[in-house]
Amino acid sequence: MNASENHQADICMILEGTYPYVPGGVSNWTHDLIMGMPELSFHLLTIVPPNAKLELRYTLPENITGITHVTLQELPEGHSRIPRAKQFFRDLESSLEKIHSNGNLTDFEKILQLLEPHKNNLGNHLLLNSKEAWEMVTQMNNAQYSASSFLDYFWSWRSLMSGFYSILFAKIPQARMYHAVSTGYAGLLASRAKIETDRPVLLTEHGIYTNERRIEISMSDWFHQKSLGWLNLSNIKKDLKDLWIDTFITYSRICYMACDKIITLFPENQDMQISDGADPEKLEVIPNGVDFPTYSKIIPKKNSRPTIALIGRVVPIKDIKSFILVCDILKRRIPDLLAYLIGPTDEDKPYYEECLEMITYLGLQETITFTGRVKLTDYMDKIEVNVLTSISEGQPLVILEMGAAGIPSVATNVGACAELILGSKFEFPRLKPGGAVTPLSNPALTAKEVGDLLIDKGWHEECGQAMKERVRLYYNECDLIDRYRGLYDSYLSDQPVPQLQEG
Repeated sequence: MNASENHQADICMILEGTYPYVPGGVSNWTHDLIMGMPELSFHLLTIVPPNAKLELRYTLPENITGITHVTLQELPEGHSRIPRAKQFFRDLESSLEKIHSNGNLTDFEKILQLLEPHKNNLGNHLLLNSKEAWEMVTQMNNAQYSASSFLDYFWSWRSLMSGFYSILFAKIPQARMYHAVSTGYAGLLASRAKIETDRPVLLTEHGIYTNERRIEISMSDWFHQKSLGWLNLSNIKKDLKDLWIDTFITYSRICYMACDKIITLFPENQDMQISDGADPEKLEVIPNGVDFPTYSKIIPKKNSRPTIALIGRVVPIKDIKSFILVCDILKRRIPDLLAYLIGPTDEDKPYYEECLEMITYLGLQETITFTGRVKLTDYMDKIEVNVLTSISEGQPLVILEMGAAGIPSVATNVGACAELILGSKFEFPRLKPGGAVTPLSNPALTAKEVGDLLIDKGWHEECGQAMKERVRLYYNECDLIDRYRGLYDSYLSDQPVPQLQEG
């Protein structure tokens, strides 16, 4: 789908690796938000990885006027020379050093201004493959990362910079306002939109981008360099994990400074946003919501086997291996247990293979079933307890979806899980628990809580009804879409109404 060049959408949604090509909580939220406002037009500006298969996973609403794709790390070849190249790279190096460590919106704007006169000539040749680029990367390595392997630094720098440059060269469609659904690369595009159009920019963070990147980076096995700083404490310098983490913190800070309003799903997220540079005056909480009328009509079936499920991608951040251990422990108490793993298995194939090997080793082939991508409502009437073992979450929609159907959850104490299951400090009247919250990486305690819900039918009913009432009162999608409608209206009222041009 391509937008008409003569049409300017009301809102440009800026997305990274999600809607409409990757299903999941953020994608579902985006789809429902757009569907809930048919009176407004939306354009999708979506960032995709190289060689991505652009297969739509959603039927696009009619009020989506078009899609613009930005392929990460994809640049034009460009010219091999520009006038005064050495001075250009000296200026560029100074600004890039700040981007990789404690930079801000002003530093980002300086880079845009530096590139602008040469934009039609710049690309891979000069920015990544030239002699000047080589000299710049060696100088940047020597300045702060000389204790690390230069080869590892070079490829880290090249990966980061090719992603950064691809965002700087991307086309931004015109819109009356812009709404980013994360910081990171989407946040950089939103920042460019603010600088270049001076239109309103909103940000909604489901999970805190920098926190998720910290977890991914700390779990990565490709940072092999060993620092020699222990030989002399005064010589300790940063390692490559610092390079990646500092860069993504800077990306978030740039986005926070550019945005007119910064929205997240629950108050605890705001502490991390402020720590990464967000202005407290811009912050607002709007929780997730679900289609309560639809989910609340689901009637549970009487199962021949006690049935639980983990609903999510088979990736390390969801800690699927802990769920497998939960099933192993629980099976000793409930021998005929049935467990579904509902979600895509192709995002991290090596991890998926490790999970299969673990299931075989533990003899759980008849207990655990991977469903792959399926329609969740086809399984909800079979599930008695929803389980999350994630090491990071925002405000998981699946807890709310299952809760609306009266299905209790047992989840790790991450993100807003405790607030969803046990209630927020502002909840009045106080409702009973909608399940249980357990510590990270504690399969034994998780198995105990899940087992109690499966065996004690009175406790299961009590938790299910409390969860259902909590969703009805505080997480009804219609009410929360109205809050976004009010925000959009407040900013769009100052923006010109789009006009179709003749011809």
